Amino acid sequence: MAEPDEERELILKSQQGDHAAFEALILQYQRMIHSLTYRMTGSLADAEDLAQETFIHAFRQLGAYRGEAKFSSWLYRIAVNLSLNWKNREARQQKLLAEWGEQESVQAHPNAGRAQAVQAALLKLDPKQRAAIVLTTYDGLNHAEAAKILGCSETTVSWRLFMARTKLKKLLSNVDRQEAGHE
Repeated sequence: MAEPDEERELILKSQQGDHAAFEALILQYQRMIHSLTYRMTGSLADAEDLAQETFIHAFRQLGAYRGEAKFSSWLYRIAVNLSLNWKNREARQQKLLAEWGEQESVQAHPNAGRAQAVQAALLKLDPKQRAAIVLTTYDGLNHAEAAKILGCSETTVSWRLFMARTKLKKLLSNVDRQEAGHE
């Protein structure tokens, strides 16, 4: 990662229309944003699209970035908002695809891997709860950083995490019981 001074320089150059400087910022944060969007969507193709949308949106809104928050937090917020909007647009289609995928997966591979079960359980969470889990558990942000990105209080993040973990335990305990029955 670039040093804060180097990053500020890249941001300033980008705001002045330097495409190479913005490309350097993209390279710096591409993996982080793609990881977030994948965990939010569960789809590599959608994650790639949302990551690309995040950087396009960031480039268009770069003039509005004032440096009050870390650049990475600003990008996270854009990515989370786009992911939540995507989820709302795609809810019905995603539900049908997920149901079909679960049926096919269980029929073809009754002992599917734990990672697949966790990802499927994540997709069953409320999108805001999923965002809280992804930001804190997978991306290692603290509650204050997650709250800034999600535009809510730390208490709300804590509550969403509590609710998400409760639901995940229930969903994954069902998977554990099913896997135990197949052994």
